[in-house]
Amino acid sequence: MRVYVPLTLPGLAEAHKNGELGPAALGAYAVTPALREWYVSDDIEELEYAALNRAAQASLRLLAGNPGVARRRVVVALDVPEGAAVADPDRGLDQSALGEVRITGPVPLSKAAAVHVDAADAEPDVAAAAAALGAADQGDDDAQFTVDGAEDHDLMWFAVQEIPELIR
Repeated sequence: MRVYVPLTLPGLAEAHKNGELGPAALGAYAVTPALREWYVSDDIEELEYAALNRAAQASLRLLAGNPGVARRRVVVALDVPEGAAVADPDRGLDQSALGEVRITGPVPLSKAAAVHVDAADAEPDVAAAAAALGAADQGDDDAQFTVDGAEDHDLMWFAVQEIPELIR
């Protein structure tokens, strides 16, 4: 099963140093039944892209809570055994939890299929989005427009072997 773990660049550096993501339970995103129902598509690539975008939004939230880190969203795509990632049945209908899963233990970084990171030119928009996130959550339409601006930037794909270059 493919899952998408939201991180920051320091979080990616820590995972690289330790050789694993964890050790505590990990929040991630995947193609869940609720995400399938919401997205109304049978195309697995489209559904996985939707899960990746949900993880990118969660990475933005991590950035908003850590003002001192580089303003680049990071998502690690992992392959985990079926059943290793579980959706919370109580939050299945909560739109903010679409695609959300929990991985109960650490996952070796060797299980990563790829790393997705913003390009350097996205940093100003990602920084503005992280700063506006609180106001957007309170219903400010202008702030939401700024947050949506980060989504105009597609995350770039990197092989796991490229992590040392990303965290320099």
